[in-house]
Amino acid sequence: MKLKILKPVLFLLFFMALFSCNSNKNREGELVGKSLNILIVSVDDLNYNSIGAFGCPVKDITPNIDKIAAEGIRFTHAYNNTAVCQPCRQSWLTGLYPHNNGAEGLEPINENITTLPELLKKAGYVNGILGKEIHHQPTEKFFWDFIPFKTEKDSVWRKGESRTPSLFYEYSKQFFELAKKENKPFFFSVNSHDPHRPFAGSAIDSAAWGGNMPPITRIYKPEEITMLGYLPELPDVRKEVAQYYNSVHRGDQSIGAVLKALKESGLENNTLVIFLSDHGAAFPFAKSQCYLNSTKSPLIIRWPGKTKSGSIDNEHLISGIDLMPTILEAAGVDASTEMDGVSFLPLLLKDNYEERPYVFNAYYQIFAKIRFPMRSIQDKEFGYIYNFWSDGSRAMTGDATGGITWKAMVKAAKTDPEIAKRVELYRHRVKEEFYDLKNDPDALKNLIDDPAYSNKINEFRERMLQSMKQYNDPAYEAYLNRNEEGKIKEFMDLQDEKAKKTKPNVRF
Repeated sequence: MKLKILKPVLFLLFFMALFSCNSNKNREGELVGKSLNILIVSVDDLNYNSIGAFGCPVKDITPNIDKIAAEGIRFTHAYNNTAVCQPCRQSWLTGLYPHNNGAEGLEPINENITTLPELLKKAGYVNGILGKEIHHQPTEKFFWDFIPFKTEKDSVWRKGESRTPSLFYEYSKQFFELAKKENKPFFFSVNSHDPHRPFAGSAIDSAAWGGNMPPITRIYKPEEITMLGYLPELPDVRKEVAQYYNSVHRGDQSIGAVLKALKESGLENNTLVIFLSDHGAAFPFAKSQCYLNSTKSPLIIRWPGKTKSGSIDNEHLISGIDLMPTILEAAGVDASTEMDGVSFLPLLLKDNYEERPYVFNAYYQIFAKIRFPMRSIQDKEFGYIYNFWSDGSRAMTGDATGGITWKAMVKAAKTDPEIAKRVELYRHRVKEEFYDLKNDPDALKNLIDDPAYSNKINEFRERMLQSMKQYNDPAYEAYLNRNEEGKIKEFMDLQDEKAKKTKPNVRF
């Protein structure tokens, strides 16, 4: 009698186990997501080519990030979908363009939006965030179990804590111990505020922190660095770029501290590590724009047993909105929500993958109640930008004009005609821009009026329309009818009215 009872029970357990395994298999039948840990490590305001593994010639600039690249895969055509911190990071964790998740500027996402940490929490994960927690709003939508830098009254960057490598080590160690204690897989979003302004060693840096100044881990002299190609060669510009590299190096030290804590935890071999930057450096023609130096990100992924050490993907285009669906599929978590992004897990597992032919970027950001809406389409060779705001009078502003670089450019423009052209372009822009990114990655020569590129430009205009329609862009009708008198002005009037009613929840 006992044997007759046990047989159906054993068969039931067998089929339950079989179903459980199959539910976490990828399209090749290979197991993924079995208690997989997810670690995102990011830096703030970093140009894609300011990393040694991505060609930066500055000596010993990013040894820890280079180590991730040596042990994983580098994507040379990865892009973020908007070049400002909060909207970008909230796109990472919603899989949606800012106009679809409700956070076009420094504002919270809509309350009906599903987030990555929310789905992982339901799947049994413990979630933590270290740095930039204030850029994920409203807090309750992100389901953090661990927020050591949380402050009630002031943004943490002012206190210098999220630029201190030793604290990254201590807090990361605490989080990994928490995950082990709870016996749960983890999702950990670690975000260095470096190399965001104020740059390490600058006059503003010395005055910013009160008695809590973060350590300066290395000082680069102006003659030691290589200039960013989109900036003019001026003494003060070179001085500030050197200060920027001081911060790049310190950001790398913070990333290294997290990786050290991970290795010591014993969880490294079952952890998917993703490194990237949210957008380009806080200089003119990078941060808060739609240029290649604005949107391109140095994406690196290390997945022990899955990614080949030191490999490079020069072929595929990846967007920041693809992070959430990719992570969910890798973790074996059902994505019961609509997303603009698509999983690129097949690339990591060497499976068939339908390549993106181009990436679409959108910028909306508000500064001082002024909007500067821009859109761009980029592929591996060319980039097209449409500046809705460019009317000859509205002048660009923002964090990128807050240092000595912009002041030096404005001063030099009085006597140097070429720099004067750059200053004028940055201030007022033109409606359309088109660049040969393969030969001119710093976007120094606008080809929009070159008849030799007219067919290619029209192709990109059509691609722009298709993308705006696909992603329900509120600027679609304005762009579609851009040649009709008054249509762009009508759109901008609506943007200005919207800006007046918007209350950003955080400045930095």
